[in-house]
Amino acid sequence: MLDSAQVQYPPLTLIQTWVWMMMESGNPELQEKGRRNLINSFGSLAKANEYLAQNLKK
Repeated sequence: MLDSAQVQYPPLTLIQTWVWMMMESGNPELQEKGRRNLINSFGSLAKANEYLAQNLKK
């Protein structure tokens, strides 16, 4: 049985793709899609950034 208290985030490579879409794609539609995906997954861009900072150190 899965522990419902543990939050499941998307794979790190997918999160990095969303960040790339938002920051470097140069396409306004892709930028918005990346931003929305991060917010939908983490609740805020700040939480997404915190998660990335912690997991890229590993």
